[in-house]
Amino acid sequence: MRSARGDAMIESQLAFNLPHAEASGRDDFLVCDANRSALAAIDRWPDWPNPVLVLTGPAGCGKSHLAEIWRRDSGGQRIAAQGLRVERVPALLERNTLVVEDAPGPSLNERAMFHLINLARETRSHVLITSRRDPSRWGVRLPDLASRLRAAYVAAIGGPDDELLRGVLIKLFADRQLPVDETAIAFILQRMHRSLGEARELVAEIDSRSLSEKSEVTRNLIARVLARREQPEEG
Repeated sequence: MRSARGDAMIESQLAFNLPHAEASGRDDFLVCDANRSALAAIDRWPDWPNPVLVLTGPAGCGKSHLAEIWRRDSGGQRIAAQGLRVERVPALLERNTLVVEDAPGPSLNERAMFHLINLARETRSHVLITSRRDPSRWGVRLPDLASRLRAAYVAAIGGPDDELLRGVLIKLFADRQLPVDETAIAFILQRMHRSLGEARELVAEIDSRSLSEKSEVTRNLIARVLARREQPEEG
């Protein structure tokens, strides 16, 4: 039983907001066929063929984890794409490396991105950009920026296979200090949607349900969570 956690339990309606630490170091990154080439691209730094690397892939595939590995190795800064402004660019490249997350975002400042890429070239800096889409599909209107993005170094992460999903599930449960056995992992794999984002949401909901019910993570509890997630939303 999870007696230590039970002693600190709060109202069940607050269970969804309980914090947890998700490991994000290099040793915690699970390598498989879907992400091996992207990891190799990260590890080519600083010998990238272009100062800009665009890391693409679906939501929850591990882009941010890889970007954080590189940011730590390079000592750089991080900013969301929607926070880019022309006047901020020089300060962002003070350390000569920068991660730009979730491009193009809802309203990319194209002049700022163009200025960032140009300054990176001039100062021999490096910029890693994460995106769900290839830069050719960003709908960029500024011709010079479109040209810079076409020349960027692009690495893609593919969809997860069973090997990766299994490893991610084990890691996510471990991050939340939830003991689960192999039969529970196999049960989830047979029934879940094939997405790393889905794995994160599913484990979070299992954790919350376990807390609210003051129960261990059992197959019955997992089955109820999976069934609830399959139900169509009302409205």
